[in-house]
Amino acid sequence: MNFFETLFPVLETKFNVEKDASAHWDHSVIAKASVLRDLITFLKNDESSKMEMLLDIVGIDYLGFQDYESPRFAVEYVLKSISRPGNRVRVKVFVSEQDLEVPTISNLYPIANWQEREVYDQYGIIFTGHPDLRRILNHVEFEGHPLRKDYPAHRRQWLSTNDFLLPALEKRLESKGYKVVERSKEVLPNEDEYLTGSIQE
Repeated sequence: MNFFETLFPVLETKFNVEKDASAHWDHSVIAKASVLRDLITFLKNDESSKMEMLLDIVGIDYLGFQDYESPRFAVEYVLKSISRPGNRVRVKVFVSEQDLEVPTISNLYPIANWQEREVYDQYGIIFTGHPDLRRILNHVEFEGHPLRKDYPAHRRQWLSTNDFLLPALEKRLESKGYKVVERSKEVLPNEDEYLTGSIQE
């Protein structure tokens, strides 16, 4: 008996998960967003699973899939055990267009902070409770979400300014005991000018 045959009945009882019928090559469960945090916490900490590593969080857009009737989007979490090599589990949460929210797990796995931002940026799925949910790959003026199936592939996007990242960096440095002694106009522009792209050389 493999580890998943022992683990799944526990997850089914505690979190009302289902086996993912589309998963033929690995162990995958489907869960509701309302139990996601408790489920991931259990998988990470319980001795029966010990999924200490979050490998990835990915978004899926099922728009256009033949005979597909479930919600349009899904978020998948790929988890791996370090203490029990070879044990992996995927957790899938379906997300409808009318309710694009999934709770953050960024306080459970620090890497989730960046991974959730990528899914938000590319698919528009909102991770509630995330400490800094903003674009990570596309620029600050980008409109839409480019990995959605209905995003026009040849659309051109206007960029008039760079994303201003220094305040977040300075805040982090100050939290670690460093002191910013001087800021020039170049590193602290007027926010209104910056966001409208009207800064002149």
